[in-house]
Amino acid sequence: MTPGKRKVAVVGVSLSDCGRVDEATPYALHAQAARRAVADAGLDRSVIDGFASAGLGTLAPVEVAEYLGLRPTWVDSTSVGGSTWEVMAAHAADAIAAGHANAVLLVYGSTARADIRAGRRTGTLSFGARGPLQFEVPYGHTLVAKYAMAARRHMHAYGTTLEQLASVAVQARANAALNPEAMFRTPITTDDVLSGPMIADPFTKLHCCLRSDGGAAVLLAAEEYVRDCRTPPVWVLGTGEHVSHTTMSEWPDFTVSPAAVSGRIAFERAGVRPDEIDVAEIYDAFTYMTLVTLEDLGFCAKGEGGEFAEKGRLTVGGELPVNTDGGGLSAQHPGMRGLFLLVEAVRQLRGEAGQRQVRKAGGRLPELAVASGTGGWFCSSGTVVLGRG
Repeated sequence: MTPGKRKVAVVGVSLSDCGRVDEATPYALHAQAARRAVADAGLDRSVIDGFASAGLGTLAPVEVAEYLGLRPTWVDSTSVGGSTWEVMAAHAADAIAAGHANAVLLVYGSTARADIRAGRRTGTLSFGARGPLQFEVPYGHTLVAKYAMAARRHMHAYGTTLEQLASVAVQARANAALNPEAMFRTPITTDDVLSGPMIADPFTKLHCCLRSDGGAAVLLAAEEYVRDCRTPPVWVLGTGEHVSHTTMSEWPDFTVSPAAVSGRIAFERAGVRPDEIDVAEIYDAFTYMTLVTLEDLGFCAKGEGGEFAEKGRLTVGGELPVNTDGGGLSAQHPGMRGLFLLVEAVRQLRGEAGQRQVRKAGGRLPELAVASGTGGWFCSSGTVVLGRG
């Protein structure tokens, strides 16, 4: 943080009920997650003067704030896909540091799975056909196909193998097996991933995230509120954001994600190096996202993500625990999952992750974590570096 400005901490985090939630509305999941996060912080809701939400309501986040009984004087409705919440956290931290808000609540909820089962919506194959996307949609270039094409390019350029990509899913499931809140916990093998039904070459079903219901909330506050909180603070050390492209023809390199920029900025602002990070929570709608984001955040060199992942480094007991709750591949994925990354990172730093708790040498808790969200088809990225104080 800039000298003379207030430090900012995450003081409350929570999930709503997740997985298979057939009876709740998205608004109810927002409210459930919000109430739990405020209770987790131990602060009175009256201190909340900032609110950030996206993805629900005609006037998001006005409708959600009204539903929660909030009348914020600072608001953010930035919507850049799955990275929305890391970008919002960056904006909220800047606002608090500058004195424009004291406590900002970030909240999300979705019944993506239940809506499909009830026939209220269909699967999302594209983001629409207006603007630049009109030149791709007629050719059937779906969201999953865009990621699959990028993965194939990485395989061609660097020799990345299907087995290496599959190892990402296997390790995510191993982490989920330790998480009682995860939707799928039964261990899987590389063969299970490779032999599954093809979704978009080279992705079989287990290369792709699950579809669930669920919500999450994160409460950030200025340093002077920390003494009144129930839980120890997790400080926002540095943030970065970046947008890259919408159309595939405007993406300079399919093997480089926008995390290459947002991560560099976040680490520079935090004053830490990637090799100092103890836990990484990375958006993983597909296995390739984890692999390429590891490269772009600087945990390994470009083209070495496959080798890095296949050595078992990503499990809770590994060299760099990644997606310790099981991620979007196994824990939950109700749409724009970026807020869940922040919740898990905070829980790890506070030592509240139960069986999946990461421990350093001597049983010490992790000290530094990074949460990096991705939106669209590598269209946007937000990265947040967090530290235990």
